[in-house]
Amino acid sequence: MRHSALHLEAIRWLIFAVILAGASNGWATCELRSAGGAIKHVVQLQFDNIHLRRDDPNIASDVEQMPFLYAFLIENGVLAGDHHTSLPSNTATDILTILTGVYPDRTGVPTSDNFGYFQTDGSVGFTSSFSYWTAIAPDGFPQMLTEAGKMAPAPWVAFTRAGCDVGTFGVANLAIESIPSDIISVFGAGTPEAAEAAADPTKAKADFLGIAVHCAQASQLCANAAHARPDHLPDEPGFYNNFRALFGNAHVQPAISPNSPVRDLDHKIIQDAYGDAGFPGLAAPTASQSLGYVATMLEAGVPVVYAHINDPHNGISVSGARQSFGPGEAVYDRRLGAYDRTFERFIRRLEADGITKANTLFVFASDEGGHFAGGAPVPKTCDGATLACTYPDQGEINVFVDRLLATQFRNVTAFDIHFDTAPSFFIHGNPSVAAPITRALEQDVGKLTVVNPISGRTDLLMPFIADRTAMAFLHMTSSSPARKPSFMAFSAPDYFAMTAGNLADCSSQSPCAERDPSYSWTHGNAASDMSLAWFGLAGPGVRKLGLDESVFSDHTDIRPTVLALLGLVDDYVHDGRVLTEWIEPSSLAPQLRGNQTSFLDLAYAYKALNAPLGKAGTNMLALSTQAVQGSDQDYASFVAMLDGATHARDLLAQEIKSRLDEAAFGDKPVNVARTTYLARSARALVQSMTELVKDDAHSASSMQ
Repeated sequence: MRHSALHLEAIRWLIFAVILAGASNGWATCELRSAGGAIKHVVQLQFDNIHLRRDDPNIASDVEQMPFLYAFLIENGVLAGDHHTSLPSNTATDILTILTGVYPDRTGVPTSDNFGYFQTDGSVGFTSSFSYWTAIAPDGFPQMLTEAGKMAPAPWVAFTRAGCDVGTFGVANLAIESIPSDIISVFGAGTPEAAEAAADPTKAKADFLGIAVHCAQASQLCANAAHARPDHLPDEPGFYNNFRALFGNAHVQPAISPNSPVRDLDHKIIQDAYGDAGFPGLAAPTASQSLGYVATMLEAGVPVVYAHINDPHNGISVSGARQSFGPGEAVYDRRLGAYDRTFERFIRRLEADGITKANTLFVFASDEGGHFAGGAPVPKTCDGATLACTYPDQGEINVFVDRLLATQFRNVTAFDIHFDTAPSFFIHGNPSVAAPITRALEQDVGKLTVVNPISGRTDLLMPFIADRTAMAFLHMTSSSPARKPSFMAFSAPDYFAMTAGNLADCSSQSPCAERDPSYSWTHGNAASDMSLAWFGLAGPGVRKLGLDESVFSDHTDIRPTVLALLGLVDDYVHDGRVLTEWIEPSSLAPQLRGNQTSFLDLAYAYKALNAPLGKAGTNMLALSTQAVQGSDQDYASFVAMLDGATHARDLLAQEIKSRLDEAAFGDKPVNVARTTYLARSARALVQSMTELVKDDAHSASSMQ
């Protein structure tokens, strides 16, 4: 009996030791509920402006020039080739759409990397779209703002509630983005962090920006009170209490690499340009730094990580001047090759840690496309591989819209825009959509012409106009009245709209359109090369389909598809749908396995109806452009029609997306009869809008 008691005591201590060992890493209590429990880790890599499509038919695309990455996706999963951004395509809005699975009108930052707002006196202010999730915007509302006026649900919650820590490096709004406002919001005004931000802002940026770990309640990573802080989400559905987080390298590094600074994949300390260990800067991280940091997180037991991979098109010269590279240029190709080798080192390092495609879901997404603003390459036969390209004529064309309006139409209306290829216009005083001042400015903006300094042709500067009613249909407004622009214009692809702050005539001595060779890639437009993106999946439960260009998808579909593979749920309804075509049947919810035909029929009709770049959305932008240029009577009829169409679309889309989400996450069977009716109704509404579009220069086909 004594021997048996000792044996039982040994077993008890063994179990206790296992529990302690498990508590020291983040995935011991992590309950990812994938089919068969196969997925233990999630690695989501967010690329910036890396293209799957070819910018020049003779030159391999960005992804093709990264053969290891390309093969990893093609051989182990699926690479989505008919994948789209929101509208307009921009870094902040696209990343937030990917993270949440909802369109930008439900995240509060629907138009750009910064957004304007009307102040109480009718003047206009601007603020960055990059702020920590809980920031309050200058209009008094949460920065991340739902359609109900609440703070948007955070994307890490589904994981931390399941016991999984979530790490991030450089991904928009998941970590502190700015000082001092985010520092004070997260740490408090009288804290050492706030004092450092005031005394040494450069070091504070390295210490506190861009890096975070959002911890599960039982996580040992957040057990040290000296480093962990409350993870406040005051409006989270179902409440979010007693969760903590580590904000910034100064608090994350002691938890994941307590004995030394975190190093990149080249074994160099990750630091800023001034030698301060920590976050290198929002625009500065190399692929080696981003992947090296999240590899360290994974090795420390953080099972879910997000990392941002910077745009390879741009760089800084030795002299400090900004440079921009075109397709097939030697520097550009070398950089893509370096990215690919870095990614291979990342995968090999994870494999050595036992983090492999057999137990890890890999998610890859590019936030936006980009348009190369440049002439023909020299020599014309260059392919970038055997013969490098050069571009004597390249650089986006900066245009001063206020001066052009004064010169061409004597229109001196006071307004502000955010500088972009798709600028949102805020007319001072915030007049109504039907006000004469609004109508006149919209019409004049839509008629502006510019002589293109690259091609020599005369271009229509703003071929598409979306007024407020169209913007609501296209998911480009916010529930904050102050953030609703007077209208938005979409420039021809080579152009970047600005204001000069003066109304000097656009004479030859002082032109209103000038090339800027330091920026050669425009984004944010409705053109297909900007709005076409890609994403890829690899890992357990993902079908090995390789490149698939047969399924229309957009950024909202990534989040629900990932959660379906993981067996997790969000506490809100997605605007996207689960891409069941790319998931192994054994990994689908039971109610979807036998009803895929009905589910997909409804899903396809829904995307055509509700996606900004679906058929109804592209038709709506064409309709808005036509109506703006029409008579006041025609415009009034358009607004009334569109209000009705938007209301009908919203009611129909709300029921459809709720049923799609319930089938995927709510264990509710697909009602075939109701599904058939809803799909037919969606197609009928899309068709009715298609028939309204006139066959002219603003037809939706010009966006495809």
